[in-house]
Amino acid sequence: MRPNPRRWVVLKFGGTSVSSATNWRHIAEVIRARLDSELQPVVVHSALSGVTDRLESLLGAAVEHRHRPILEAIEKAHRELAASLRIVPGPQFEGLLDELQRIASSIAETRESSDRVRARVMAMGELLATTLGGVFLNAQGIATRWVDARRVLRALRRDSATTRSSYLSATCDYAPDLELQAEWRSYERVVITQGFIAADDAGETVLLGRGGSDTSGAYFAAKLAAERLEIWTDVPGMFSANPRDVPTARLLRALHYDEAQEIASNGAKVLHPRCVMPVRQYGIPLHVYATQAPQLPGTIVSADVADSAARVKAIAIKKGITLVSMDSPGMWHQVGFLADAFQVFKQQGLSVDLVSTSETNVTVSLDPSANTLDAAAVARLTEALGAICRVNILGPCASLSLLGHNIRGILHELGAAFELFQDQKIYLVTQAANDLNFTFVIDESQGDRLVQQLHERLIQRIGADKVLGPTWQELFAVTQPAPAAPAHWWCVPEKRQELLRIAAREGAAYVYDPESLDAAVADLQRLGSVDRWAYAMKANWHPQILRRFHAAGLLLECVSAGEIRHAFNSVPGLSAQDILFTPNFAPRAEYEYGFEAGVRVTLDNLHPLKYWPQVFEGKEIFVRIDPGFGRGHHQHVRTAGMYSKFGIPLAEIAELARLATSAGVRVVGLHAHAGSGIFDVDNWIETGTLLAELATRFADARIVDLGGGLGVPDYPGNSGLDLAALDRGVASLRARFPHLRFWLEPGRYLVARAGVLIAQVTQLKGKGEVRYVGLATGMNSLIRPALYGAHHEVVNLTRLGEPATDMLTVVGPICESADRLATDRWLPPTEEGDVLLLATCGAYGYAMSSNYNLRPPAREFMLGE
Repeated sequence: MRPNPRRWVVLKFGGTSVSSATNWRHIAEVIRARLDSELQPVVVHSALSGVTDRLESLLGAAVEHRHRPILEAIEKAHRELAASLRIVPGPQFEGLLDELQRIASSIAETRESSDRVRARVMAMGELLATTLGGVFLNAQGIATRWVDARRVLRALRRDSATTRSSYLSATCDYAPDLELQAEWRSYERVVITQGFIAADDAGETVLLGRGGSDTSGAYFAAKLAAERLEIWTDVPGMFSANPRDVPTARLLRALHYDEAQEIASNGAKVLHPRCVMPVRQYGIPLHVYATQAPQLPGTIVSADVADSAARVKAIAIKKGITLVSMDSPGMWHQVGFLADAFQVFKQQGLSVDLVSTSETNVTVSLDPSANTLDAAAVARLTEALGAICRVNILGPCASLSLLGHNIRGILHELGAAFELFQDQKIYLVTQAANDLNFTFVIDESQGDRLVQQLHERLIQRIGADKVLGPTWQELFAVTQPAPAAPAHWWCVPEKRQELLRIAAREGAAYVYDPESLDAAVADLQRLGSVDRWAYAMKANWHPQILRRFHAAGLLLECVSAGEIRHAFNSVPGLSAQDILFTPNFAPRAEYEYGFEAGVRVTLDNLHPLKYWPQVFEGKEIFVRIDPGFGRGHHQHVRTAGMYSKFGIPLAEIAELARLATSAGVRVVGLHAHAGSGIFDVDNWIETGTLLAELATRFADARIVDLGGGLGVPDYPGNSGLDLAALDRGVASLRARFPHLRFWLEPGRYLVARAGVLIAQVTQLKGKGEVRYVGLATGMNSLIRPALYGAHHEVVNLTRLGEPATDMLTVVGPICESADRLATDRWLPPTEEGDVLLLATCGAYGYAMSSNYNLRPPAREFMLGE
């Protein structure tokens, strides 16, 4: 009786996986483990890392007779790997290298490179690399047979295919092949073959397109009716975000084929989306593992749905997206417009990804991974479409996708996440027909920050389950090394020691760094376009800060009579004209006090002027305008728009002018403030343009106050506000409206980074997977996380620079569930008595504190006192 034949397992290894001796030793161990499990391995692998790009460069260089150094670099990479593997490449390798040199010389002679020749050259990367792999495995005692993939994979004929796509982006038949199975079984050896390459009916070399090695693995798995396909790469599975950018990204333990394909199609580079269809069609499970860490669990992709509940499982981003906006008033109810437009894309050889339509506009996205989008290609497309519509090209953009199951069923739960898009230019929104993704197309520059923030809100806090596994940090014990030079003022040794002394004495304290305060002012005063800066003192009214800013020439912006009195008491010699008073829904007495004190008074509602005209009679005032839009990271910091209580709406400007004339009031300044935490410079330019145009309605208007809200980056690594761009923008306003002066009134920008909240650890607690660290103070000192969902960086100041290996949630002693200062933060092992530091607390910290629970808030200290 014949024994049951071994089942096939196809092992596909990527370029990084086959480029080092260490990884090849892991590959050998994996193959032995599969053999021990009574499986018959087939190894499919890519070119060495970087070689495909060098071959691409070789084609252009050969035309100009500059190919010799590139050939030498390709040869050197392979020979160095062979030396590290302690093998001699062999005659097959030498023959392939000679063939590559002959092709390059032929290109140099003819000065041209056809798509047919391009395919032959690009295939050499896989052919050369697999010859080394075969020699190494045999040297390790693993009987291995090298097979040319072009003998097995045959490209399908496509009537609509161009010559270019036929050679460079072929599709192959992958039906189960009993003859192939019998032939390869007769070898009684491990088979090693190439990814990325195949042949057409004439035997000519063709390519499967970039990322084609994954597809090759799937083709071989389907033809062999394999037990499973294993994709081995440098990442141990598919993750809830790119773990290189988001270290808290979670391993996705199990996914359905559809989910994996959707995640791969929307930017995850671990898996090429084309490889899913063949294994799905024949029910072959697909496993994703890391070559450098073969012991890690990885991801299993199959027909089983690990969790069918409606949820977001991943956040993905694709960059380099080009949007094509097509306008034509005549398209409304016009039969065939879309057909005509898409025919143009087909003729240009371009594949459309996302589509959004309206009565007069169709906008589509072009994915660079599926299209050649050089300037010439875009110009040809624009010209061709110009015959039927008006075309506008937008880019570079990024598509940001929320991916998971039954997304439509949880849209009502995503409100907090959607708030993050408040300040973004959203060019296009789509919801997939298969209900597996919800996609936004935004400016590329904003993509990484949004991925990080969305992941924190939607995925990071979820406990481990059937789908979500450990984080990248947990798998690899990623630590944050101590910076070579102090990255923050509190990293300076002398300042750190003073902070620790204060914490030991006080238990909890706010501490401000004078040098950081001065640096923030200096940064802003370098903007030559701004005529005057005012400090919004509600952010932090510490007397020393007020004196420091006044000495630097800043006005003080107050919002209450109490703040005015505090300013006069704190700053000796303060002129009343150096105070800008901007009350909101204040009683009549406060306006009267403001005028009596001689400060500049701002009106933000018609009620006082309508019902108390005698208070304003003959006075000069500023007027706060509601521009009709609010901006900011949270609804509570958006200070304009219908649902904000601030400012006079545009619809009441005519009545404002009438009331001002009637009371003999001179409107000398117009002011608007859209919100806080804004990074888009266009906010202030749009505001300035609006106010400058409104100023023509008021003969005495000479000042435009653009408000504040200058964004402060709260996440490590996030870029800050582009001050140079802001300077250029305000300069453009001055050039357009030379008769006006332009002011800005930042608050948080000037003080946030100069202040920290330090507190001693009082207790620690574990509840299941959640670990809590308690501090000596909480939301009574810092309410921003509870009120705004604000993010503050947290560090263990006692153990600064030590590996961050523990995920902790930081809480205070207040009897409220909202007394949570930070959630799921990576910190060193923390003990009672350690001092934790919360960064960017210089604004709206102590100023918003309370004695809730009759616990006094942390006291304030100026460093160096």
